Amino acid sequence: MQIGTVYKESWQKLNEFLQDREVSSIEAYFIVSEVLKKNKTFLLTYPEHEISDEEYAKIQTILAERICGRPLAHILGKREFWSLNLKVNEHTLIPRPDTETLVEQALLCAQKFSPDIKLRILDLGTGTGAVALALKSELPGAIVDAVDYSEEALKVAEFNSQNLNLPINLINSDWFEKIKARHQYHIIVSNPPYIAENDPHLNQGDVRFEPRTALVAPMQGLYDILNIIRHSCDYLANNGYLLLEHGYQQAGDVKLLMNYGGFTLVETVKDLGYNDRVTLGCFNYKDK
Repeated sequence: MQIGTVYKESWQKLNEFLQDREVSSIEAYFIVSEVLKKNKTFLLTYPEHEISDEEYAKIQTILAERICGRPLAHILGKREFWSLNLKVNEHTLIPRPDTETLVEQALLCAQKFSPDIKLRILDLGTGTGAVALALKSELPGAIVDAVDYSEEALKVAEFNSQNLNLPINLINSDWFEKIKARHQYHIIVSNPPYIAENDPHLNQGDVRFEPRTALVAPMQGLYDILNIIRHSCDYLANNGYLLLEHGYQQAGDVKLLMNYGGFTLVETVKDLGYNDRVTLGCFNYKDK
């Protein structure tokens, strides 16, 4: 059977399940590409390329699992983020393109410090290590600490760190609990739990298969965000930055909490879908 025929068949099946032509097209290409070990350019250029019965059967197996609702990242055991190939499993959140906005803004903040400074960065709730590893890949000279409460998640992050040869310091901690040194970090980033406990989206799509502890927070999703804002000033270096990912309807609340927390230059940045996604601010503790 030819690639073009297999792709069309895969797309049709996924489209019926996902009801989203853009997503189903992307996933169909990804599945066929993964099994054949060929990139998208090859698939588009040589639709007449013949595939083996074994390859076809493997594609059908993956499709069947996906149509049952299981996330593609869990089926394949990996997800690309910031051009990094990351191991993913049921103990971690699945890295999403929206979170790349958090990385982009952290890199912009890093540029505001003198090149002579050895940057120290803290990633709270690291999960797969996606954000910490992306920052380490762009800032190889920085010291990057990555915290998570889940030991299973840290095992995934450790694998990714070693597999990508991007050394970061992994710490099993409930937020700042095991962070002893004060005023040491130039940048603190976090993609914390921010979904409200009664949000109907928790019963839809891929989030059904992700750990609730990494998704849900009390106070309409703001509890952990508030906790991080309250304590981060004790761990930021002078004129250090805090950057938080949050829900698209939470920007006003997060900005208010950061202003109350003594942060200045507070702003919200939109993701690729033009939704409010990351709020950041600077803290000057010498003036407090």
